[in-house]
Amino acid sequence: MKSTQLGEFEELVLLIIGALGDDAYSISIKNEFKTKTGRNPSIGALHSAFNRLEKKGFLKSEEGGATSERGGRRKRYYTLTAFGRKALDYAYELRSSLYQTLPNINLANE
Repeated sequence: MKSTQLGEFEELVLLIIGALGDDAYSISIKNEFKTKTGRNPSIGALHSAFNRLEKKGFLKSEEGGATSERGGRRKRYYTLTAFGRKALDYAYELRSSLYQTLPNINLANE
């Protein structure tokens, strides 16, 4: 599949955005990333990934309404596109097929 290459970080970001659904904005993505992986990415690293993924067509974003609790600032919400889902499906299929080629190893004797 052409143009669906994802790095590990980008793949995780897409998976988390897909899992969060309508609640996928910078801080919720950062928190979920930390919870699920134990890694704590910077907001800058996430925003760079969002920009790359949106440019590739894997994500779309839109601003939500301004809220008083955020001092009138808006949240930017991210959504997985159909092309982004296709890229994730491709990555999953590729990894699964490669995993199936691993020889059986008896881990009990190690």
